[in-house]
Amino acid sequence: MKSMDTLYLRQEKLKPFLNRHPWIFSGAVKNRPKNSGSTLVEICADGGKQLGYGFYEHSAQLICKVFHFGIAPENGFDKDYWKAKLVEANSLRQLVINPDETDTWRLCHAEADGIPGLVADVYGGNCISFQTTSPGTLELKDVWKEIFLEMGFEFLFHRHGKEEGAWLTAQPELPLRSKENGLYFLCDPATGQKTGFFIDQRENRKAIGSLCAGRKVLNAFSYSGGFSVYAVAGGAAEVISADISKSACLLAEQNVALNFPAYKKHQSIAVDCFEYLRNMPDDFDLIILDPPAFAKNRASVEKAARGYKEINLQAISKIRSGGIIATFSCSQHIDRDLFQKIVFAAAADSGRNVKILASAGQPPDHPVSIFHPEGAYLKGLLLYIE
Repeated sequence: MKSMDTLYLRQEKLKPFLNRHPWIFSGAVKNRPKNSGSTLVEICADGGKQLGYGFYEHSAQLICKVFHFGIAPENGFDKDYWKAKLVEANSLRQLVINPDETDTWRLCHAEADGIPGLVADVYGGNCISFQTTSPGTLELKDVWKEIFLEMGFEFLFHRHGKEEGAWLTAQPELPLRSKENGLYFLCDPATGQKTGFFIDQRENRKAIGSLCAGRKVLNAFSYSGGFSVYAVAGGAAEVISADISKSACLLAEQNVALNFPAYKKHQSIAVDCFEYLRNMPDDFDLIILDPPAFAKNRASVEKAARGYKEINLQAISKIRSGGIIATFSCSQHIDRDLFQKIVFAAAADSGRNVKILASAGQPPDHPVSIFHPEGAYLKGLLLYIE
């Protein structure tokens, strides 16, 4: 294995690393690599003891993300090393995904699969849309491409961070048609949110759809109408999809029509959802609140909390008696305990009696490393409003 620069940790800051937490912040570092352009580093204790290896980002506060604890493998971190990780990740997904029902799922979930900075989603069974979020994983772009092709995937789309992406293979027929629990959705990795679709809500959509029979449903922050399609599948009397994006509203209409061409009680409304919730009618029986991440960083948590409280207060105050609210946060910086406190504050201000029926999270193809609880970014509550 070729030599690489070394990152030395402060002795008093070793505990998180020894507990296999994959994040190293700049305050834990005693000596940085000499080459600021290094993307892969050896991690050592202050005394020189070798501890592991990680992706290094010189200018970031989260300066290193660990992908390997302990000594390096004999052949180093070659293609076979990374392929073994992705094959293992794929094997796990085969345990939790029914391919007869679902052909769209997450193959690699960053830290949880030992490759921080890499997210890879499968669409339609033969297309992978993957995103790199660090210089180190970007540098390995061609390696990821070779591995995914060797694993049998035909079409590959790559995006780095928030940059525009590109097809690394021939482009498939677009939009892609993906199957999820027997329902179909149109998506395009080049224009869609995340890698093209919000795969992480698959099981929550199914669960909430089963509660929609005979109900008037509001899907706020609906994006491409995932919850709306499940509501129709569950027998909803009427479904409203609300989103600020006109193109998202059009896609929601297309997805409902794709699955239920004869259903005429679905309407998409392009509107600011905060405004819609303030002025909405009081005859909804079930409301879904699935907004984008309000807290992009720790500094925005307070403002985000106000936003979450407002939308939950409006929904709790106006839903019919006996109504159900499914409320979510995908903000990593809003933990489950804080989210429940925010919803509690909204319920208290509403003056209505509210019960928690269930808690929700991400599906098993989005696993969480027990050593990295921050990976449990998606949290939700199912509420009953008396």
